[in-house]
Amino acid sequence: MIEDIRDITTRAGTMETFICHPERNGAHPAVLMLMDAPGIREELYDMARRLATVGYYVVLPNLYYRAGRDTKFGPEVTTKGSTEQARMRAVRTRMTIPPVMEDIADMLAFLESQPGAKAGPVGTHGYCMSGPYCLAAAARYPDRIAAAASFYGTWLVSENAESPHLNLAKAKGELYIACAEHDELAPLPMVAELKALLEKSGNRGELEMYQGVHHGFAFPQRWCYDRPAAERHWERLIALYRRCLG
Repeated sequence: MIEDIRDITTRAGTMETFICHPERNGAHPAVLMLMDAPGIREELYDMARRLATVGYYVVLPNLYYRAGRDTKFGPEVTTKGSTEQARMRAVRTRMTIPPVMEDIADMLAFLESQPGAKAGPVGTHGYCMSGPYCLAAAARYPDRIAAAASFYGTWLVSENAESPHLNLAKAKGELYIACAEHDELAPLPMVAELKALLEKSGNRGELEMYQGVHHGFAFPQRWCYDRPAAERHWERLIALYRRCLG
């Protein structure tokens, strides 16, 4: 395995980015892995490594880079009322879809110059806050993004002008949306509405409900980690990328 931390130049500055890919067999299809709200941490690096071992060039950026290089938080970030959570939320509340779309454009441009990344279609998947970013990116860059997945994405249907549910039909790539049965950030009525909209869009993808689990179920270090559901998430994600990227 080859891994590195690089600074990707964006129109807003420099974005610290973890990159990993197989050591052998030439260039590999590229995927953008987008973080959840608690931010960059070793747990996410390990998940990126797992995906890279099956043949992908994985790009994991720190999307909080506009707020500075100290936007990595301790384990208390998931504890309600903690200082670390408050520090994270001060950054998280300023995150919107438009600047992240700029970041994705800059990452796509970066990939064109990387010998380890195979030219051609790109995949993207995100957790929690980044679920909407991935779906929005598939609609914004339909000729580049061939697969996009959201895992317990938050507020995928909202009143915001850039809400991803408004542009599902613009995505040419296959979409996969995984929702947790118990998730206050994606209530069941919202999930039902989104499922109907996805079916109406004509996209060949699917929305799948993971029964009996909670928001965050795929993270090994989270209280709600559910191994069977987490392994299903890997199965679905890798199958999606195999179909669409090779």
